[in-house]
Amino acid sequence: MAASILSPHLHITSTPVTLPTRPSVRPKSRVSIRTSSTPHASLSDPFVLQLAETLEDSLPSSSASPPPPPLQKLRDTSSQSLISTPWPSRKDEPFRFTDTSFIKHSQILPISHPPTLSGISTDTQLPNLVIIDGHLVYFSNLSELPDGVYAGSLSSLSSESIMERVSEFVSDFEGDLFWSLNGVGTPDLVLVYVPAGCRVEKPLHLRYYSVESGDVGSEKLPISNPRVLVLVEKGGEIGIIEEYVSEDDNKCYWANSVTEVVIGEGGKVSHSYIQSQSSSAAHIKWTSVRQESTSTYELIEISTGGKLSRHNVHVQQVGPDTVTELSTFHLSVSDQTQDLHSRLVLDYPRGYSRQLHKCIVAHSLGQAVFDGNVKVNRYAQQTDAGQLTRSLLLEPRATVNVKPNLQIIADDVKCSHGAAISDLEENQLFYFQARGIDLETARKALIFSFGAEVIQRMPYPFFRKKVENHIKELLEPKLKGS
Repeated sequence: MAASILSPHLHITSTPVTLPTRPSVRPKSRVSIRTSSTPHASLSDPFVLQLAETLEDSLPSSSASPPPPPLQKLRDTSSQSLISTPWPSRKDEPFRFTDTSFIKHSQILPISHPPTLSGISTDTQLPNLVIIDGHLVYFSNLSELPDGVYAGSLSSLSSESIMERVSEFVSDFEGDLFWSLNGVGTPDLVLVYVPAGCRVEKPLHLRYYSVESGDVGSEKLPISNPRVLVLVEKGGEIGIIEEYVSEDDNKCYWANSVTEVVIGEGGKVSHSYIQSQSSSAAHIKWTSVRQESTSTYELIEISTGGKLSRHNVHVQQVGPDTVTELSTFHLSVSDQTQDLHSRLVLDYPRGYSRQLHKCIVAHSLGQAVFDGNVKVNRYAQQTDAGQLTRSLLLEPRATVNVKPNLQIIADDVKCSHGAAISDLEENQLFYFQARGIDLETARKALIFSFGAEVIQRMPYPFFRKKVENHIKELLEPKLKGS
């Protein structure tokens, strides 16, 4: 059982397939990514440039209805960053244990047209938005949101003042290659705006579906680029539920998603993120959070889907007395890679943060990756930061790679971190058996309770029960075969 922090690499192989050949005709209003006349040509990655151009060409023509200025700004900035950004390899430290080659070796196909709702469930009691293949196609119960709250596409926004606020934060943060590919390829920005002092009682439910897909073995990998900005003004509060749903577990697609959260002074965002997409799909997610003074951000994540699932979380505290709580649970029941890369930056006094990451690898070819970085800068005095990662390996060849990282420059702080990797402990099983409980029942109880610590933190009982049932369905065959 690979239980070391320096566990060996897990190699994922696939048949190399290049991007489809296309005519090089592109609208003049878009930013060119061609490098024939740019000084960065020698640093360019031809595959990345071709993919970026393919994404640009898939967007609707801007001549009839030009994109809003913030969206155009996002596309321009992302295009420029891709000129000198290579495709990541295992030689790059952030991707040392994460193999993205099966994406690169697939036939990546941008989705150029809005899909239909045919066959998609829209039954929910909450205010909700339905995003299919990166396009916002349906919403309901939005009348239950308080006055002044906006939830919809940026292109449909009529308020110039809110548009100006959005412009302040678009492209304010630079992520990696996948962040920029999303910026180039997103058809529109989904905006959630909460005005100052407004408290939204019911959570807003965002449901993501991937309809365009290829069959397993077909080498086709349709890509979608949903992007969401949650902007909460001073004293505002809202709950956000992001749910990535799988309609077919044998379909191949690539969901390349970005969520940005900006929380004003004294504001609060409770963020639930549930990812249960196809186990043959690629799911790459960015969550970038900016917190002003006395604000609170809470993330509860449950991730079980994807052949490759990677979540990049970046939290920046830009004011004192700020609270950040991150709770994540990852489960790998097949030859999956579940990857969490988190970075929390504290720059001001009396910041508070807690991070709990748990994962279960229940397959001999399954892998989990955790790279958690907490940076306490010089002026972040009296910071209280804690980080804990715990991993449970249920198969002899299961692999987990963990890299907890605490960087402290301030000298008046209270910080801690820890990591534990193990199988079920024999003394725990013996405790159950000594009280007349059979081995299978004992294993079930211990494994389910391992993830329950995170699941129980979900603030919404309906979703908590839904997640519990889903976890049990995934683990039941594994436990019966143990």
